[in-house]
Amino acid sequence: MPNRMSRRLAGLFLPATLAFSYGLAVAQGPYHVQDKWKIGGDGGWDYLAVDPQSSLLYITRGNHVMVVDTTSGKAVADITGLKGTHGVAFDMDGKTGYISDGASNAVAVFDRASNKITQTIPAGTNPDGILFEPSTRTVWAFNGRSKNATVIDARTKQVVATVPLSGKPEFPVADGKGSVFVNIEDKNEIAHIDAKTRTVLAEWPIGCESPSGHAIDVANNRLFAVCDGKKMAVVDAGTGKVVATPAIGEGPDAAAYDSSTHNAFSSNGEGTLTVVHEDSPDSYSVLQDLPTQRSARTMALDPKTGKIYVVAAEFGPRPAATPENPRPRPPVLPGSFVVIVISK
Repeated sequence: MPNRMSRRLAGLFLPATLAFSYGLAVAQGPYHVQDKWKIGGDGGWDYLAVDPQSSLLYITRGNHVMVVDTTSGKAVADITGLKGTHGVAFDMDGKTGYISDGASNAVAVFDRASNKITQTIPAGTNPDGILFEPSTRTVWAFNGRSKNATVIDARTKQVVATVPLSGKPEFPVADGKGSVFVNIEDKNEIAHIDAKTRTVLAEWPIGCESPSGHAIDVANNRLFAVCDGKKMAVVDAGTGKVVATPAIGEGPDAAAYDSSTHNAFSSNGEGTLTVVHEDSPDSYSVLQDLPTQRSARTMALDPKTGKIYVVAAEFGPRPAATPENPRPRPPVLPGSFVVIVISK
């Protein structure tokens, strides 16, 4: 992190009481856990998304998607009839949503008023990350196993292109002006895609391992990719240059950026939320590593309120490995799934 050494040196010359107060302030930071909602339900989870119109929280839970009212903390709907969900994206029309259903190799279209599936569109193999690109009115589903992106016209709900990629895509972001950026996890790169021509313009090495979560600061043209090795790569979205690598927690899987505070976030499986402040487009400092709960590695930011939602659960013993499943996951304990609400 760029300012860590200067902070250490400055601390040597502070009076003892002032140094203690400064250290305590950094440890506490501006964010706190406001609430914890016990949602329950069986099975694991993947990405979360906040509907920008309704502020409902959508949580992918395997073969269904839970919908949570963020004012009450209660589950208000369940989108069923799916097989293996990953992400949720929202059309700018305020009416339509899209779910990447990886196990079905499809994108499910749903009505946001009724939370009912209205249509299923074939995609590539195991669609995972998904986004709505506003300038072209297209939906992009990034297929992890077939290493490509399925492009869907939001007006006609028809597939209009398949864009090949050089490796396994993870989470995508868009700048709203026709550029789509996606982490290529197995190549430690970011691919820059022109949404209008549906072509890959560049692939940028970012110098960190297995980039997963991804966020964007549109105003300053900066990308935030969270990686293994406790590193966030801050990348110039015009040139692909890595401008900073602030330290984050272990096991991240999601990132977010709040334009009102100029803070970027990494949710980490070790049980922390790292808050990184954008001091300038090329300078970043870690404000806080907020304790959350172990396994809380995906999140969503509500841009209206600035609140952050992470999810976690308690786990039982890991099953014995078998030839069919050499790396089994420990089971989620029934009823232990929670949404953790974080606010300033």
